[in-house]
Amino acid sequence: MASQESILQGVSVLGPINETQKKILTPQALAFLALLHRSFNSTRKALLERRKIRQAELDKGQLPDFLPETRHIRENPTWKGAPPAPGLVDRRVEITGPTDRKMVVNALNSDVWTYMADFEDSSAPTWDNMVNGQVNLYDAVRRQVDFKQGAKEYKLRTDKTLPTLIVRPRGWHLEEKHVTVDGEPMSGSLFDFGLYFYHNAFEAVKRGFGPYFYLPKMESHLEARLWNDAFNLAQDYIGMPRGTIRGTVLIETILAAFEMDEIIYELRDHSSGLNCGRWDYIFSVIKKFRQNSSFVLPDRSCVTMTVPFMDAYVKLLIQTCHKRGVHAMGGMAAQIPIKDDPAANEKAMEGVRADKLREVRAGHDGTWVAHPALASIATEIFNKHMPTPNQLFVRREDVRIGQNDLLNMNVPGQITEAGIRKNLSIGLGYMEAWIRGVGCVPINYLMEDAATAEVSRSQLWQWVRHGVQTAEGKRVDKAYALKLLKEQTQELAANAPKGNKFQLAAQYFSGQVTGEDYADFLTSLLYNEITSAGSPKPASKL
Repeated sequence: MASQESILQGVSVLGPINETQKKILTPQALAFLALLHRSFNSTRKALLERRKIRQAELDKGQLPDFLPETRHIRENPTWKGAPPAPGLVDRRVEITGPTDRKMVVNALNSDVWTYMADFEDSSAPTWDNMVNGQVNLYDAVRRQVDFKQGAKEYKLRTDKTLPTLIVRPRGWHLEEKHVTVDGEPMSGSLFDFGLYFYHNAFEAVKRGFGPYFYLPKMESHLEARLWNDAFNLAQDYIGMPRGTIRGTVLIETILAAFEMDEIIYELRDHSSGLNCGRWDYIFSVIKKFRQNSSFVLPDRSCVTMTVPFMDAYVKLLIQTCHKRGVHAMGGMAAQIPIKDDPAANEKAMEGVRADKLREVRAGHDGTWVAHPALASIATEIFNKHMPTPNQLFVRREDVRIGQNDLLNMNVPGQITEAGIRKNLSIGLGYMEAWIRGVGCVPINYLMEDAATAEVSRSQLWQWVRHGVQTAEGKRVDKAYALKLLKEQTQELAANAPKGNKFQLAAQYFSGQVTGEDYADFLTSLLYNEITSAGSPKPASKL
């Protein structure tokens, strides 16, 4: 086996490291990251190239369908995913949020079953956010995360079992430019996964759960295979039995929806199910078919979970998961309590109740909330309608979903100027916060993250590209979009604290709403604004 010193040759850290972070960025952990990078980065890059080829086919009008070459996997009823792991049998309410220390304590103190600690859509990947997040999770696994902020103390509760911790690393498309291996930036996915796994896998098992992950943004079963290979290498490297890791895959791209069986199959010994990542899914539909006028959608508020293509996706996901013995998780309730308007708050909470009731009746095994105050609502609904730990026995054999169902864009509704302004406001608000290093932001009593900002951005691009008419009779073109963007920017900047980043956000946004250039992801587009890469420090000298 190669020596640690030889493995660390060619590994550099370009971000500053303080004393607290040194326990995470150890030479041993960096040697493990280097191994992951050298083993898998070329495959990761090849899979990203494959995405571009697929997009070019879609741009020419080709539509996705179930893969003929994997029919034998879909039609074989005998194989199953892994049985639920310790701490993942009952997942009826999961809270999600970034990995800052206050969020970690509050989430683990919530009355929920699991906490998804998020390095992805609700975190802006500044170097400090990513490394301090790892410090916070290291301490949380060991129940040493208590801290004081001014006069206020944040302490983990000791009166009951804490929620099971699940970590969401960044998607395959994102890089971590503050760590380079052989002159290349590391994959953000492998960086986030590798550091958490290396430091916490054995400790998590000792405490009755395990190294559990949510896997985002995949577009094919081959991308799931790459995760599975990384899991196997990681477990072998530290001497942990294969199958200890569990991964729940977010089905948040339209292409992955056609490969759900295959994704579970690739991860089967490590699979803990699939999740309906609803906002990213809508974003993916617009993004993938942005050149196709048949896929133009109305105002975002019209694209609910009951429209045909969303309803089909939910039904197929539940049927597929339960056929394979793994959990089918529901989507996000993004509402935030409206403290100063009881009537508006009650209306919003009624919407949450209706959404959670739809999910549990459809056969979901659990659901997501963004705010602790919503946990009791979701719990009440799931406890009433799901007395068992999960609904794996709900087979949904009545469901018959085909290509046309997943691509049925019959969505009632209109495109309005109010809808355009709302998209501009959400996109600007989110991007401005992200550039400041904040990855989720409350806007109009909804917790907006990268996924909802992407829906806003992509709809604007799509509407201009296809020259749609608003309900008011106005043609949406480049000049109109830029005029409204300027107005929204001025309004938001005028009401924001000094030093805000709205003008910078608008510069980036203006290139994304004219139906011309289209960045693959907003987060990739903005990433250089929040990097703090300095002179490289050889990992062997840390």
